[in-house]
Amino acid sequence: MTIHRDDLEAKLREIEEVVVETEGEARDNARVMMAGVAAVVVVLVAYGIWRSRRRRIHIEVYQTT
Repeated sequence: MTIHRDDLEAKLREIEEVVVETEGEARDNARVMMAGVAAVVVVLVAYGIWRSRRRRIHIEVYQTT
């Protein structure tokens, strides 16, 4: 069996197409994951701010003369 240049080139182009498709899918997945991570971070920060405001002790001092 002999491998010709055209056969090798065709196979490499086929592999390149698969790699490009996979790269596009990976980028789309990465964008979705980053959006999810950003949403979780925003929720955690908001929850932390909300909890810190609830736990504060508020003391009001009135001066009467």
